[in-house]
Amino acid sequence: QVQLVESGGGLVQAGGSLRLSCTISGSIFRINSMAWYRRAPGKQRVMVARITSGGSTDYANSVKGRFIISRDNAKNTVYLQMNSLKPEDTAVYYCNAAQEVGRGVEYDYWGQGTQVTVSS
Repeated sequence: QVQLVESGGGLVQAGGSLRLSCTISGSIFRINSMAWYRRAPGKQRVMVARITSGGSTDYANSVKGRFIISRDNAKNTVYLQMNSLKPEDTAVYYCNAAQEVGRGVEYDYWGQGTQVTVSS
């Protein structure tokens, strides 16, 4: 089992910044990637940023140049630095860990979510 605990959400004005943290614990072997997703009101959950075990990153087009995903392996923590926030970034943000459980098969673990609200 893998546990994910997020923190760092809150209320911020447009143009401001927030940093989300996600600490992973438990059986954290074969974690292929960790990612941040978000679900805006009335919309589906979508990927925001991902970082692989090799350190490669990718981002949703809507956040490129504004958000940065990083990790601290010593602390088993992944961060999402969010800059130049816009009202449309308002959502519940979820941490995700993809664990390899078989050849080519992954299992997704999710955190409980943290609310980010950007006021105009």
